[in-house]
Amino acid sequence: MTITNGQAAALVPAATPAAAAGPEHVEQPVAYDAIILAGFGGPEGQDDVIPFLRNVTRGRGIPDERLEEVAHHYRHFGGVSPINQQNRELKAALEAELAARGIELPVVWGNRNWSPYLAEAVREAHDRGFRTLIGLATSAYSSFSSCRQYREDFALALDETGLGDELRIDKVRQFFDHPGFVTPFVEGVRDALAELVERGFADDEIRVLFATHSIPTDDALRSGNRAVDYGAGGAYAAQHLAVGEVVMREVASHVAWELVYQSRSGPPSQPWLEPDVNDVIAGLPEQGVKAVVIVPLGFVSDHMEVLWDLDTEATETAEENGMVAIRTPTPGTHPAYVAGLVDLVLERVDGTPTAERPALTELGPWYDVCRPGCCENVRAGFKPAIAGIAP
Repeated sequence: MTITNGQAAALVPAATPAAAAGPEHVEQPVAYDAIILAGFGGPEGQDDVIPFLRNVTRGRGIPDERLEEVAHHYRHFGGVSPINQQNRELKAALEAELAARGIELPVVWGNRNWSPYLAEAVREAHDRGFRTLIGLATSAYSSFSSCRQYREDFALALDETGLGDELRIDKVRQFFDHPGFVTPFVEGVRDALAELVERGFADDEIRVLFATHSIPTDDALRSGNRAVDYGAGGAYAAQHLAVGEVVMREVASHVAWELVYQSRSGPPSQPWLEPDVNDVIAGLPEQGVKAVVIVPLGFVSDHMEVLWDLDTEATETAEENGMVAIRTPTPGTHPAYVAGLVDLVLERVDGTPTAERPALTELGPWYDVCRPGCCENVRAGFKPAIAGIAP
């Protein structure tokens, strides 16, 4: 793709000059005009639920009758997903953190699947005179749905608004092992274990379950840098396992733990990552487990997959099997998380050397510019995307 506005032919579409050639880490300072916060989006009333789910599943030909099977999760909560309000709160927290540090970077917010859409955010940024943006997606890990699709959404927003020749958009690195993201989980697990010990449970009677959204096995295998073998489950599983190890090491616990998956939505014939959280919980009593700590490691806030799949279904499964269950908090607007997100932006503003960037696992610090073919969707193929070397 050829970048206009005086830039030469570039490997990375819509990038700033510092990122256009595709370095793994950008170590040149960039004067950004604003942050563009990218969320998943969610319905805000009963009438919004089916239209929202059509947006989420667009291109897959799923009839409304099947969508209604998922809609009851939202209808249970009045048709309102908490995710939009959580993003409003995160935006406000980011603005407060930036102001406290004396950093003049406005925050513009847009969603993938519900208003305000990313195209609206891109248009707003342009109307306010911003031309060089740094993208911040509310997702920490590498996979199609948690990284590449956001990069495609940014590219689509530029195309829909016709602003691809006027705006440059970079994106912060995936932050699964950044201290700001990990710290809230460490605190949550430490507090939960302390509570259970105080209630008389022995270490071998407790199991910590790190839960994340399941994805198709094919997508998992294609997550991350295609030139690296991350093992079964690709970079997506490897990143979660590495963070789980960090958390348990930090709490200095001898309690057993494992990575589990939730919220699968594909047809039974399509392999998805396993084991399912409910299946694991149901099998724990025969291992002598009497209490379970459920850690929503794959999520940045308490949205529907946390409120329904963990707080409702998984907790009920534990109770039905005679176990005590504690679900630990997500980062939300935890001060360490908010400060960490600002730090990630400043890495790019300042051109921080790679060796000086914090990362709690050997997998990081992750790439600023995604590698070729990263996080391919085998069903839909490659689409234009920012912040990565094509395809």
